[in-house]
Amino acid sequence: MKWLLITSALLYVASIRRPIFVAALGCSLAYLASRGIALGRLPLIGPQDTLAFFSGALGLMGLPFLYSRQTAGVRWFCWGCGALAGLFAALALPFPTINMPLPPILDTYWFELHVALAFFAYGLFGIAALLGVAFLQGGGKPALDLQYRAALVGYSFFSLSMVSGGIWGYYAWGTYWLWTAKELWTSILWIFYSLYLHLRLKGQAWERGFAWLGIVGFLVTMFTYLGVSMLMRSSHSF
Repeated sequence: MKWLLITSALLYVASIRRPIFVAALGCSLAYLASRGIALGRLPLIGPQDTLAFFSGALGLMGLPFLYSRQTAGVRWFCWGCGALAGLFAALALPFPTINMPLPPILDTYWFELHVALAFFAYGLFGIAALLGVAFLQGGGKPALDLQYRAALVGYSFFSLSMVSGGIWGYYAWGTYWLWTAKELWTSILWIFYSLYLHLRLKGQAWERGFAWLGIVGFLVTMFTYLGVSMLMRSSHSF
C-alpha cells in the first residue's frame, strides 16, 4: 500500500485547490488505515510510520482552516498546508516499515493515545506557523486570530498527550517522569506555548511578535520531534 503514501505526497504538493488537498488527505488516511488493519494497531513505530502519521495529522488538522472564511483571501494557504504535509509524507518514503507487534512496554492504549495526541498537536502548531506567515504577509487580524486558535487547540492536545504519556510511563517504568532528553524538550515545548499563548493578552503592540513566535514554536516542535530522536539517546528515539 506504499503507493497510497506516494500518491498522497504528490497530491499534497499539488494542492493548489481544496479538492486536491482533500484527495491527498484521503490517500494519507487510507494508507494509515491499511497499515493499522495489517498491524492490528495504530502505525506509530519507526520513522516511516511516525512521519506518515504526522503527515496525515497535518492534513487532518489543517482541513477546517482551509474551509474557514478567514483564510479565503490567503491564496497560497491551501498549497502551504499541502506542501508541509507532503514534505513529511515524502520524508517517510525512504524508510522501511516495521511490521511487528508492539513490545510489551508499548502495548497499552495509553501509549497510542499519547503519541496520537502529540502528533495532532504538532500538526496544529504547524498550521499556526503558516497562519503566522499569512499575518506577516498582510493577512490581517483574522489570520492572527486563527493562529491563536490553532495554537490553543494544539496546546490542549499536547497537554493531554503529556498526561497520557505520564500514565503510560508509570505502567511501563513505574514512574511518571524520566530525566531523558525527550521529556525535557517536551517540557520546554509545553512551557514555550504556555508563555506564547499568554503573550496574546499583551495587545496590538505585540501582534507581529506573536506571529513570529508562532513560527519559532514550530521549529521548537520539530526539534522536539525529530532533533531529539536523531541526535540524542532517549526512550523515545526511533
